[in-house]
Amino acid sequence: MDKTIRIISKHEGERLAIAGGNYRIIISGEQTNGHYAVIEMIVPPGGGPPPHTHPETQEMFHVLEGELEFKTEDGKQIVTKDGFVNIPFGGAIHCFKNLSENYARLLCTVVPAGLENLFQEIGTPVKAGEFLPAPELTEKRKEFLKQTDLKYGQKTYPPDYLG
Repeated sequence: MDKTIRIISKHEGERLAIAGGNYRIIISGEQTNGHYAVIEMIVPPGGGPPPHTHPETQEMFHVLEGELEFKTEDGKQIVTKDGFVNIPFGGAIHCFKNLSENYARLLCTVVPAGLENLFQEIGTPVKAGEFLPAPELTEKRKEFLKQTDLKYGQKTYPPDYLG
């Protein structure tokens, strides 16, 4: 077991364009023996992932700046600065979207690690502060995402699935 204490600066970590946002893998499962990963997500106005589920992963979000609308099968709620969302193991369908005119920043922790590997596979490397539009959903892209979901135990739903 690796007992190394890691201090990671705000300039470190791999940055990826995901769902219109800028995601930084702060610490990966490779660095935590697969126990967890932490990802900083900067979400521009209008940004956010489609509804999805990953039954074998617990996902926790701490909103650091801004506000996001979180949707689940139980409804929707605006989560603002210092709010916290816990998606437990078991596969609850969820998504979030930045409905405001400002950027939102949140810290996402996944247990066990692994979701960051999906991000690495579907994302595009970017620099800090760089935002790319979400890739066009061509048939080729849809098939790629479907195969990636299968590989990582995730299922993605149409954007309007949760209303």
